[in-house]
Amino acid sequence: MAIFEKIELEGVKNIVVVASGKGGVGKSTVSANLAISLARNGFKTALVDADIFGPSIPKMFGLENANPEVTHLGDKEMMFPVEKYGVKIMSIGFFIKKSQGLIWRGPMAANAIMQLFENTVWGDIDYMVVDFPPGTSDIQLTTVQKLKITGSIIVTTPQEVALNDARKAASMFNNPDLNVPIWGVVENMAWFTPQPHPDEKYYIFGQGGGEALAKELNCKLLGQIPLVAEVGQAAENGLSIYNQNNNKVIEAFEKLTETITA
Repeated sequence: MAIFEKIELEGVKNIVVVASGKGGVGKSTVSANLAISLARNGFKTALVDADIFGPSIPKMFGLENANPEVTHLGDKEMMFPVEKYGVKIMSIGFFIKKSQGLIWRGPMAANAIMQLFENTVWGDIDYMVVDFPPGTSDIQLTTVQKLKITGSIIVTTPQEVALNDARKAASMFNNPDLNVPIWGVVENMAWFTPQPHPDEKYYIFGQGGGEALAKELNCKLLGQIPLVAEVGQAAENGLSIYNQNNNKVIEAFEKLTETITA
């Protein structure tokens, strides 16, 4: 079994990675609102946008024009995270233009992500949520090799194509050389609820996929997040689910927070 030298992030108690096999399943939405929910429940919370090639966290928090403060501590250049909703946030998106695409090979991207972790002044953090890019690339591998990951959350939607890709993401964490605990599965877009009829459920992407995957991975189904138009609208406008007051979605994230902090 390979042994990797781990980097200590001073003051950070728990690192939770949120992963998926494919894009478009709402992984960043889950990461962002989980971080906000943790902060609202009294935990000192950080959120790292590890999606180097498609950072969406600045947009979701309404921070596209934010400029993190940079200072010199000794011979090292250090950054201060941007704070909103009680969450300390760091993203490569703060340092590039909205229309700019990064054309980097894997090792360069992996090096950049480690700088976001190591060259940021975090202070005391109870939970650091890491929003992984889709798949199992150099960024994910470098992060889990170099940091002490407390646990991981797999996000999927109910369709079989998403479940297949989620299995691949989970297999990386179960690799004996990496061995990252999988805390459970979050099934996003579990059902559609029309705004005028909040008690109705339409399983437009299928039913039971998240539960089946959790059983297969021998872990918990941590939560089911309904597909609600306001959630997407909130993200587009840099707002959280708590600004929209959709009780079903808020309850789902409060339950998720309660489960992982227990």
